[in-house]
Amino acid sequence: MSLGGAATEQDGELIATLFGSIGKIWKADEKYFDAITGLSGSGPAYIFLAIEALADGGVAAGLPRDLALSLASQTVLGAATMASKSSKHPGQLKDDVASPGGTTIAGIHELEKSGFRGILMNAVVAAAKRSKELSPS
Repeated sequence: MSLGGAATEQDGELIATLFGSIGKIWKADEKYFDAITGLSGSGPAYIFLAIEALADGGVAAGLPRDLALSLASQTVLGAATMASKSSKHPGQLKDDVASPGGTTIAGIHELEKSGFRGILMNAVVAAAKRSKELSPS
């Protein structure tokens, strides 16, 4: 959230209390809102796509669709919970579960060959750019 010029600190506290009851609140300068839209506003769609792709991979590997979708959803939930509650950098969490020569690092290698991180970064930047284009001047 960002308080406008006419808003008081009491207004901010009220808004933080209301929205804080259903989620987490951050104060940020308005200049960051297009980037926030690209990451946090559009990000859930990227994660839904990732869940769908993980489930499709599970199906391709032989799992029934309902089990693959449940496993994919819970995997993302578990990873997100660990990332938000841990003081470790996500790269360290990744390294912690990737054994040398193991299954995880083999999968990570495939993701990196396809530019996984760059694709996600580009999606956030494209959405932020579009947010700026749609903003009133």
